[in-house]
Amino acid sequence: MTLSLTRQRTRRRKSTWFERLMAAVALVNLSLVLFDLSYIRFRDTYLKVLPEPTVWYGNRFKGIEPERATTQYLALVDDLKQQLASDTTTANRQAQKLLEQLRAQSADLIDEDPFAGANKSGTLERIKNLMRDRIQNDNNSAKESFQTFWSEAYLQENTLASELAFFDAQIRPLMATNYYRGIDESGRPINLFWQIDMGFMALFAAEFLARTYVLSRRHPNTGWLDAMLWRIYDIPLFLGIWRWLRIIPVTLRLHQARWVNLEPVRNRLSRALVSQFAVELTEIVLLRVIDQAQRLVLESDISRWFMTITDRDYVDINGVNEVQTLTKHLSDVVVYQVLPKIKPEVDALLQHSVMGALQQAPAYQGLRIMPGFDTLSAQISRQVVAELSQSLNEILQNIFADEQGAALTRQLITSFSDNLRVELQSAQTLQEVRMLINDLLEEIKINYVEGIATEDLEQIQASRYKLYGTSHRPH
Repeated sequence: MTLSLTRQRTRRRKSTWFERLMAAVALVNLSLVLFDLSYIRFRDTYLKVLPEPTVWYGNRFKGIEPERATTQYLALVDDLKQQLASDTTTANRQAQKLLEQLRAQSADLIDEDPFAGANKSGTLERIKNLMRDRIQNDNNSAKESFQTFWSEAYLQENTLASELAFFDAQIRPLMATNYYRGIDESGRPINLFWQIDMGFMALFAAEFLARTYVLSRRHPNTGWLDAMLWRIYDIPLFLGIWRWLRIIPVTLRLHQARWVNLEPVRNRLSRALVSQFAVELTEIVLLRVIDQAQRLVLESDISRWFMTITDRDYVDINGVNEVQTLTKHLSDVVVYQVLPKIKPEVDALLQHSVMGALQQAPAYQGLRIMPGFDTLSAQISRQVVAELSQSLNEILQNIFADEQGAALTRQLITSFSDNLRVELQSAQTLQEVRMLINDLLEEIKINYVEGIATEDLEQIQASRYKLYGTSHRPH
């Protein structure tokens, strides 16, 4: 026994380490996938944080090359700085030639927009705005602002070093973010991330097959297809498309490795789905039942249903008339238990009725002038009412105790039900019953059933959680 427990613990420890190792590998792969998916969108940010690795990754796996126009433009600026380093004036012929080329390329830069190929036209607009603000051009022309900035007169009038420092600090970083991305034979932008991802995909595919084999051997009645369905969420790990879906298996693996706890999230989602499903299912079922009842009332013959109560073909499973038996039980409860307990209230009601009738009698109005007549009449009425209620109660008890009285009572009930059934079979009565029942069902559907859908789902979920917490409270 001890040896078996030791083997189980060793197996669980190895399984935990394996799960954690594969979870770590999956997390690394997901990080690379997210970096690749976000590279183009956030390339400018990555350049600020890790410039060299960002440039290397773009050149190696994204087919990104320096854009020629902006690269030549920055090269001209560097030549100008090198020329001015040996001669600090712009009057020499070589510097004037470089300034002329910069003015010409500035115009081409604005007209041709080399940033459009990388979807970075907004960067060019920012460069133009910075140049307008620097020159303070009243005409609001970016092209004229560039012409002025690279003119000999402007550079002589302003501090040459400060203007070149402005360009290096504000304009150069923006131009350096521009790039050209090549396309492959299918006409799509070059993306060689599969060269990195291929090793991970092969590893996860092999692991998936190994897990399938182990599950099929551990559960002999489970086929390979069923075993694959147990770990179907691992499939995105070795698919070359929709790589962003790998966040699902990676998250589950982190939970299995006990690095994150998904139980609260899972409980929240499951309860929310169950609550939503319960609301919709309850509404649909109740509406369906009420609709069927309305159709039965409007389309079927109610009189036939009334006749089946006494029809000879009516199936009796116990040989007992349930209606008569229930009536007898209810009448016994009313006569022997309920009436004796409510006798004071009945006496008060009867006395009030008798006194009201006496006060309306003309003879009583004439006798009220006699001294003490009101007190005497009240005493007489109380005594009469007490005797009357007692007599009625005894009469009812005697009737139900006497076999003949019980038989007469049953005969009365049977006659009442037969006459009621006959009256309900009339055309006018049946139509009124149909319409009343249909309207009642419609009102129930409007006021109660359809109100379920509009009820606050959060309130339903709160009630569900409260009930769940109460039922799972430790004893």
